[in-house]
Amino acid sequence: MKKKLPTIRDVAAAAGVSTATISKFINGAQRFSPAVEARITTVIDELGYRSNPLAQSMITGKTKSIGLAVLDISNPHFASIVKGANRIAVEHGYTMLLVDTDENPSRERPLLEALSRRVDGMIVFSRMPEQGSEWMLQLGKPLVFFGRLAHLKVPSVGSDDHRGAFMLTQHLLTLGHRKFAYLGFPVSRRNEERLEGIRQCLAASGLQPATYVVNAPTAMEGERVCSSIMLGPEHPDALICYNDLMAIGFMKQAQDLGFALPADISVAGFDNIQFGRYTSPPLTTVDLQSERMGVAAMQKLLAMFEGDAVIDFTAIAPELILRGSTRSRKQG
Repeated sequence: MKKKLPTIRDVAAAAGVSTATISKFINGAQRFSPAVEARITTVIDELGYRSNPLAQSMITGKTKSIGLAVLDISNPHFASIVKGANRIAVEHGYTMLLVDTDENPSRERPLLEALSRRVDGMIVFSRMPEQGSEWMLQLGKPLVFFGRLAHLKVPSVGSDDHRGAFMLTQHLLTLGHRKFAYLGFPVSRRNEERLEGIRQCLAASGLQPATYVVNAPTAMEGERVCSSIMLGPEHPDALICYNDLMAIGFMKQAQDLGFALPADISVAGFDNIQFGRYTSPPLTTVDLQSERMGVAAMQKLLAMFEGDAVIDFTAIAPELILRGSTRSRKQG
């Protein structure tokens, strides 16, 4: 015969207190005298009582869950963000629910609306235009965004993309490169910040980059556009890619076409995904501190839960990671 699980009423009777007292103690809604708390704790342990999370949420209105929406979980950049955010959530007793919108803006609204009904707050990556995203404010849940926002009044966390692109371009200039190209992904709001950093750095030397675009920020797209960049009448000697995945795909195809890297072209990306150090040659990149971004976003959301004041935008400083995919150009 299956043993009956103890209920909150059993705990209250054994501890000699009301069920309301047990409920408040379990949910952390009220403190009691050390003697009472010790007695309740002992009874809970002796009876093997386990609280019902669904029942708790009905009483408190809190789920102890946080939603995180990312654009593509197969991209290691987003996986690192998830890792950082989840570590902080677990440390504070929260469960994290993950939504992957799969780089599809049309999927974002229904998925986020469904997620909002199951969590206490959300951290969101979005491809939707800012001025069409006001509906998120009506979900009634604390929100933290990734990336700098111009219109929505929502706290956000992001990398300093302009600075990172400027640093990378300046390094390539010091290596003697003069024919620059940027392989971008204009759907992303961060794309323009990176391109502007490149342009601003090059302008001081009287140069400007050729620009190419992809349909998705993937290795397959980097591979697809490689021939159009490299087989023209004059290919660039330095290519900066929107992200590491595109750079890795481009390098693979360039080598298949018979080009030597970095002798024929230096290639660099953004994100510092873990696979970049294992490519041949290893990939030079801008480390956007992905895991730190996840940590900062989760800390900001938890601060909002406590009613603390939070700054509108938190910028994470980038770091330049130099590897073998870029090298000095011989002049003359």
